[in-house]
Amino acid sequence: MGRSRNPRRRQGAAEAVVESVDGGLAELVPDRDRPRAWTLLVDGAPQSHVDLDDPAYLSFEYQRRLGHVIDLVAPPGRPVHAVHLGGGAFTLARYTAATRPRSTQQVVERDAPLVQLVRRELPLDPGARIRVRSADAREGLAKVPDGWADLVIADVFSGARTPAHLTSTEFLDEVRRALKPGGVYAANLADGPPLAHLRGQIATAAARFDQAAVIADPAVLRGKRFGNAVLVACDHPLPVAELTRRAASDPHPGRLLHGKDLVDFTGGATAVTDAVAVASPAPPASVFR
Repeated sequence: MGRSRNPRRRQGAAEAVVESVDGGLAELVPDRDRPRAWTLLVDGAPQSHVDLDDPAYLSFEYQRRLGHVIDLVAPPGRPVHAVHLGGGAFTLARYTAATRPRSTQQVVERDAPLVQLVRRELPLDPGARIRVRSADAREGLAKVPDGWADLVIADVFSGARTPAHLTSTEFLDEVRRALKPGGVYAANLADGPPLAHLRGQIATAAARFDQAAVIADPAVLRGKRFGNAVLVACDHPLPVAELTRRAASDPHPGRLLHGKDLVDFTGGATAVTDAVAVASPAPPASVFR
Protein backbone atom coordinates (compact mmCIF):
# COMPACT_ATOMS: atom_id res chain seq x y z
CA MET A 1 0.00 0.00 0.00
CA GLY A 2 1.21 3.49 -0.80
CA ARG A 3 1.07 6.29 1.67
CA SER A 4 -1.01 9.29 0.77
CA ARG A 5 -1.46 12.70 2.24
CA ASN A 6 -4.21 15.07 1.28
CA PRO A 7 -2.81 18.02 -0.72
CA ARG A 8 -4.96 20.58 1.06
CA ARG A 9 -3.33 23.66 2.50
CA ARG A 10 -2.10 23.26 6.04
CA GLN A 11 -0.75 26.32 7.84
CA GLY A 12 -0.47 28.14 4.52
CA ALA A 13 1.45 25.47 2.62
CA ALA A 14 0.38 22.52 0.50
CA GLU A 15 1.81 19.12 1.34
CA ALA A 16 3.25 16.59 -1.03
CA VAL A 17 1.27 13.47 -1.89
CA VAL A 18 3.23 10.20 -2.07
CA GLU A 19 1.62 6.99 -3.26
CA SER A 20 2.64 3.67 -4.80
CA VAL A 21 1.44 3.12 -8.36
CA ASP A 22 2.18 0.43 -10.92
CA GLY A 23 5.14 2.39 -12.29
CA GLY A 24 6.80 2.90 -8.90
CA LEU A 25 6.52 5.60 -6.27
CA ALA A 26 4.47 8.57 -7.45
CA GLU A 27 4.92 11.97 -5.83
CA LEU A 28 2.80 15.08 -6.32
CA VAL A 29 4.98 17.97 -5.18
CA PRO A 30 3.50 21.45 -4.73
CA ASP A 31 4.97 24.31 -6.76
CA ARG A 32 6.23 26.95 -4.35
CA ASP A 33 5.65 29.73 -6.88
CA ARG A 34 2.15 28.84 -8.10
CA PRO A 35 -0.56 28.24 -5.45
CA ARG A 36 -2.42 25.33 -7.12
CA ALA A 37 0.34 23.89 -9.26
CA TRP A 38 1.93 20.46 -8.85
CA THR A 39 4.77 18.42 -10.29
CA LEU A 40 4.28 14.69 -10.76
CA LEU A 41 7.35 12.50 -10.28
CA VAL A 42 7.53 8.72 -10.59
CA ASP A 43 10.52 7.09 -8.93
CA GLY A 44 12.15 10.50 -8.83
CA ALA A 45 11.76 11.22 -12.55
CA PRO A 46 9.69 14.34 -13.34
CA GLN A 47 6.67 13.35 -15.45
CA SER A 48 4.28 16.30 -15.58
CA HIS A 49 3.53 19.74 -14.20
CA VAL A 50 -0.04 20.99 -13.81
CA ASP A 51 -1.42 24.35 -12.72
CA LEU A 52 -5.08 23.82 -11.83
CA ASP A 53 -5.70 27.59 -11.94
CA ASP A 54 -4.03 28.01 -15.32
CA PRO A 55 -4.03 24.80 -17.38
CA ALA A 56 -2.64 26.73 -20.36
CA TYR A 57 0.61 27.18 -18.42
CA LEU A 58 3.25 24.65 -19.50
CA SER A 59 6.29 24.45 -17.25
CA PHE A 60 8.30 21.66 -18.88
CA GLU A 61 10.32 22.52 -21.97
CA TYR A 62 9.20 19.50 -24.02
CA GLN A 63 5.56 20.09 -23.10
CA ARG A 64 5.77 23.67 -24.35
CA ARG A 65 7.07 22.32 -27.65
CA LEU A 66 4.19 19.88 -27.87
CA GLY A 67 1.96 22.82 -26.95
CA HIS A 68 3.21 24.62 -30.07
CA VAL A 69 2.12 21.64 -32.14
CA ILE A 70 -1.32 21.72 -30.50
CA ASP A 71 -1.54 25.47 -31.21
CA LEU A 72 -0.74 24.99 -34.90
CA VAL A 73 -2.66 21.80 -35.70
CA ALA A 74 -5.78 23.86 -36.53
CA PRO A 75 -6.84 27.53 -36.60
CA PRO A 76 -6.71 29.15 -33.13
CA GLY A 77 -9.53 28.07 -30.82
CA ARG A 78 -11.02 25.50 -33.17
CA PRO A 79 -12.01 22.25 -31.39
CA VAL A 80 -10.04 19.16 -32.35
CA HIS A 81 -10.12 15.43 -31.76
CA ALA A 82 -6.94 14.48 -29.90
CA VAL A 83 -5.48 11.21 -28.66
CA HIS A 84 -2.86 11.32 -25.89
CA LEU A 85 -0.82 8.13 -25.50
CA GLY A 86 0.59 8.37 -22.00
CA GLY A 87 -1.37 10.32 -19.43
CA GLY A 88 0.89 11.47 -16.62
CA ALA A 89 -1.06 14.25 -14.95
CA PHE A 90 -3.05 14.92 -18.19
CA THR A 91 -1.14 18.18 -18.71
CA LEU A 92 -1.49 18.36 -22.49
CA ALA A 93 -5.12 17.24 -22.47
CA ARG A 94 -5.85 20.03 -19.99
CA TYR A 95 -3.92 22.47 -22.20
CA THR A 96 -5.91 21.44 -25.27
CA ALA A 97 -9.20 21.78 -23.40
CA ALA A 98 -8.21 25.27 -22.20
CA THR A 99 -6.94 26.58 -25.54
CA ARG A 100 -9.40 24.73 -27.78
CA PRO A 101 -12.71 24.55 -25.90
CA ARG A 102 -15.16 21.83 -26.95
CA SER A 103 -12.34 19.59 -28.14
CA THR A 104 -12.95 15.86 -27.72
CA GLN A 105 -10.01 13.96 -26.31
CA GLN A 106 -8.96 10.46 -25.39
CA VAL A 107 -6.13 9.77 -22.94
CA VAL A 108 -4.62 6.28 -22.81
CA GLU A 109 -2.59 5.58 -19.67
CA ARG A 110 -1.63 2.04 -18.68
CA ASP A 111 -1.00 2.79 -14.98
CA ALA A 112 -4.52 2.60 -13.49
CA PRO A 113 -3.44 3.51 -9.92
CA LEU A 114 -1.68 6.60 -11.31
CA VAL A 115 -4.86 7.58 -13.16
CA GLN A 116 -6.83 7.21 -9.91
CA LEU A 117 -4.29 9.31 -8.00
CA VAL A 118 -4.33 12.13 -10.55
CA ARG A 119 -8.11 12.10 -10.87
CA ARG A 120 -8.48 12.30 -7.09
CA GLU A 121 -5.86 14.91 -6.29
CA LEU A 122 -5.80 16.96 -9.52
CA PRO A 123 -9.34 16.57 -10.85
CA LEU A 124 -10.14 17.32 -14.46
CA ASP A 125 -12.58 20.06 -15.35
CA PRO A 126 -15.92 18.21 -15.44
CA GLY A 127 -16.88 20.25 -18.50
CA ALA A 128 -13.88 19.11 -20.50
CA ARG A 129 -14.52 16.35 -23.01
CA ILE A 130 -11.64 14.17 -21.85
CA ARG A 131 -12.05 10.40 -21.66
CA VAL A 132 -9.32 8.51 -19.82
CA ARG A 133 -8.76 4.85 -20.63
CA SER A 134 -6.49 2.62 -18.52
CA ALA A 135 -4.81 0.47 -21.16
CA ASP A 136 -1.56 -0.14 -22.96
CA ALA A 137 -0.95 2.72 -25.40
CA ARG A 138 -0.92 0.59 -28.54
CA GLU A 139 -3.94 -1.43 -27.46
CA GLY A 140 -5.81 1.76 -26.61
CA LEU A 141 -4.86 3.34 -29.93
CA ALA A 142 -6.25 0.29 -31.73
CA LYS A 143 -9.70 1.16 -30.30
CA VAL A 144 -9.69 4.67 -31.78
CA PRO A 145 -11.99 4.75 -34.84
CA ASP A 146 -10.40 5.01 -38.28
CA GLY A 147 -9.72 8.62 -39.28
CA TRP A 148 -10.96 10.05 -35.98
CA ALA A 149 -8.02 12.10 -34.70
CA ASP A 150 -6.70 15.48 -35.76
CA LEU A 151 -3.73 14.88 -33.48
CA VAL A 152 -2.02 11.89 -31.86
CA ILE A 153 0.57 12.67 -29.19
CA ALA A 154 2.84 9.92 -27.87
CA ASP A 155 4.46 10.66 -24.51
CA VAL A 156 4.86 7.19 -23.04
CA PHE A 157 7.59 6.21 -20.61
CA SER A 158 7.97 3.12 -18.47
CA GLY A 159 10.82 3.42 -16.03
CA ALA A 160 11.97 6.56 -17.93
CA ARG A 161 12.15 4.56 -21.19
CA THR A 162 9.75 4.45 -24.13
CA PRO A 163 8.57 0.82 -24.58
CA ALA A 164 9.87 -0.90 -27.71
CA HIS A 165 6.44 -1.60 -29.20
CA LEU A 166 5.80 2.15 -29.45
CA THR A 167 8.84 2.81 -31.63
CA SER A 168 8.11 0.80 -34.80
CA THR A 169 6.68 1.26 -38.27
CA GLU A 170 3.83 -1.06 -37.28
CA PHE A 171 2.99 1.29 -34.40
CA LEU A 172 3.01 4.24 -36.81
CA ASP A 173 0.72 2.32 -39.16
CA GLU A 174 -1.78 2.27 -36.29
CA VAL A 175 -1.24 6.00 -35.72
CA ARG A 176 -1.90 6.73 -39.40
CA ARG A 177 -5.06 4.63 -39.32
CA ALA A 178 -6.42 6.69 -36.41
CA LEU A 179 -5.50 10.06 -37.94
CA LYS A 180 -7.78 12.06 -40.20
CA PRO A 181 -6.39 13.07 -43.59
CA GLY A 182 -4.28 16.08 -42.68
CA GLY A 183 -3.82 14.89 -39.09
CA VAL A 184 -0.57 15.30 -37.17
CA TYR A 185 1.53 12.91 -35.10
CA ALA A 186 3.85 14.23 -32.39
CA ALA A 187 6.07 12.30 -30.00
CA ASN A 188 8.23 13.11 -27.01
CA LEU A 189 11.49 11.20 -27.41
CA ALA A 190 14.40 10.99 -25.00
CA ASP A 191 17.95 10.16 -26.00
CA GLY A 192 21.59 10.98 -25.44
CA PRO A 193 24.86 10.43 -27.27
CA PRO A 194 25.27 8.83 -29.79
CA LEU A 195 21.56 9.59 -30.53
CA ALA A 196 20.97 6.25 -32.27
CA HIS A 197 17.43 6.00 -30.88
CA LEU A 198 16.44 9.49 -32.04
CA ARG A 199 17.90 8.97 -35.50
CA GLY A 200 16.08 5.65 -35.79
CA GLN A 201 12.79 7.24 -34.77
CA ILE A 202 13.20 9.97 -37.40
CA ALA A 203 13.86 7.31 -40.04
CA THR A 204 10.81 5.37 -38.85
CA ALA A 205 8.60 8.45 -39.14
CA ALA A 206 10.03 9.25 -42.58
CA ALA A 207 9.08 5.74 -43.72
CA ARG A 208 5.43 6.37 -42.89
CA PHE A 209 4.87 10.14 -43.30
CA ASP A 210 5.68 12.60 -46.08
CA GLN A 211 6.89 15.34 -43.74
CA ALA A 212 8.81 15.31 -40.46
CA ALA A 213 10.62 17.72 -38.17
CA VAL A 214 12.44 17.52 -34.84
CA ILE A 215 12.67 20.21 -32.16
CA ALA A 216 15.21 19.97 -29.35
CA ASP A 217 17.80 21.82 -27.33
CA PRO A 218 20.83 22.38 -29.60
CA ALA A 219 23.08 20.64 -27.04
CA VAL A 220 20.90 17.51 -27.28
CA LEU A 221 21.05 17.56 -31.09
CA ARG A 222 24.84 17.93 -30.94
CA GLY A 223 25.03 14.85 -28.72
CA LYS A 224 26.40 16.83 -25.79
CA ARG A 225 23.82 15.70 -23.24
CA PHE A 226 20.79 13.48 -22.66
CA GLY A 227 17.45 15.22 -23.18
CA ASN A 228 14.07 15.38 -24.87
CA ALA A 229 13.29 15.90 -28.53
CA VAL A 230 9.86 16.44 -30.04
CA LEU A 231 9.21 14.66 -33.34
CA VAL A 232 6.39 15.98 -35.55
CA ALA A 233 5.16 14.14 -38.64
CA CYS A 234 2.29 14.42 -41.13
CA ASP A 235 1.44 14.12 -44.82
CA HIS A 236 1.11 17.83 -45.58
CA PRO A 237 3.49 20.80 -45.31
CA LEU A 238 4.42 21.51 -41.71
CA PRO A 239 4.27 25.08 -40.35
CA VAL A 240 8.07 25.07 -40.24
CA ALA A 241 8.56 28.84 -40.02
CA GLU A 242 6.17 29.26 -37.10
CA LEU A 243 7.43 26.19 -35.25
CA THR A 244 10.98 27.47 -35.72
CA ARG A 245 10.04 30.90 -34.38
CA ARG A 246 8.28 29.50 -31.34
CA ALA A 247 11.09 27.09 -30.55
CA ALA A 248 13.69 29.84 -30.83
CA SER A 249 11.74 32.23 -28.59
CA ASP A 250 11.21 29.67 -25.82
CA PRO A 251 12.76 30.39 -22.38
CA HIS A 252 15.02 27.42 -23.26
CA PRO A 253 15.53 28.04 -27.00
CA GLY A 254 15.22 25.02 -29.24
CA ARG A 255 16.40 24.24 -32.74
CA LEU A 256 14.17 22.79 -35.45
CA LEU A 257 15.50 20.35 -38.04
CA HIS A 258 13.56 19.82 -41.26
CA GLY A 259 14.21 18.89 -44.85
CA LYS A 260 17.87 18.44 -45.80
CA ASP A 261 19.05 19.32 -42.29
CA LEU A 262 16.92 16.51 -40.89
CA VAL A 263 18.10 14.03 -43.53
CA ASP A 264 21.71 14.92 -42.77
CA PHE A 265 21.10 14.54 -39.03
CA THR A 266 19.45 11.13 -39.52
CA GLY A 267 22.67 9.98 -41.13
CA GLY A 268 21.47 6.87 -42.93
CA ALA A 269 19.60 5.40 -39.95
CA THR A 270 16.98 2.84 -40.96
CA ALA A 271 13.36 2.46 -39.96
CA VAL A 272 12.58 0.35 -36.90
CA THR A 273 10.16 -2.59 -37.16
CA ASP A 274 8.53 -4.65 -34.42
CA ALA A 275 11.04 -7.41 -35.09
CA VAL A 276 14.04 -5.29 -34.09
CA ALA A 277 12.51 -2.59 -31.86
CA VAL A 278 14.06 -1.92 -28.46
CA ALA A 279 13.11 0.48 -25.69
CA SER A 280 14.65 3.94 -25.67
CA PRO A 281 17.88 4.25 -23.64
CA ALA A 282 17.68 4.80 -19.93
CA PRO A 283 18.73 8.29 -18.86
CA PRO A 284 21.91 8.61 -16.83
CA ALA A 285 21.32 8.99 -13.09
CA SER A 286 22.69 12.54 -13.22
CA VAL A 287 19.73 13.74 -15.33
CA PHE A 288 17.35 13.90 -12.35
CA ARG A 289 19.78 15.22 -9.75
